[in-house]
Amino acid sequence: MSGEDEHATPLAPAEREGLIPSHITLRSELNEVEQSNILTGTSWAFSRKRDPFNEAFLRGLHRRMFDEVWRWAGEYRTTDRNFGVESWRIATEVQSVLSDVRYWMANKTYSSDEIAVRYHHSLVSVHPFANGNGRWSRLAADLAIVALGRPGFTWGRSRLHAPSDTRRAYIDALKAADNHDFAPLIAFVRS
Repeated sequence: MSGEDEHATPLAPAEREGLIPSHITLRSELNEVEQSNILTGTSWAFSRKRDPFNEAFLRGLHRRMFDEVWRWAGEYRTTDRNFGVESWRIATEVQSVLSDVRYWMANKTYSSDEIAVRYHHSLVSVHPFANGNGRWSRLAADLAIVALGRPGFTWGRSRLHAPSDTRRAYIDALKAADNHDFAPLIAFVRS
């Protein structure tokens, strides 16, 4: 697929499963409706004080971010993927992440930025939903850092690079965190 425009790529039948808007056939169309729905979910999430360290809230956040696009929004995936934990472990792993974060906060184990970054990394590593895990876990981390009294993250938006370079830096930082080196991801979220 080298040289092809990813946004003009037709969606595969499996990718269309659970899709609510029936007119969508291209990746660019999907991205557009998802982005609109994500903005609605973000506005809802920041509209009043919420507990970003609550499992029901996290599922509701995903639902609010994608409920106009996917029928399964807010529901944990029931099939295994090549990334994330086995589907039968999702609920337990999410609870484990929440328990870890509460411990880190209570014991001041890490700085606020590192707690929110580790929260994001842990959530995206579990990969609880069929789609939208990165965007959902970044918003959860933004809600977490604000709840911890710090300004929201920029997620590389202040970088003067092409979006593909910013995405590559993000993926590289996530891979470093997979190997227990959180410094690149902590730097990235404030860049």
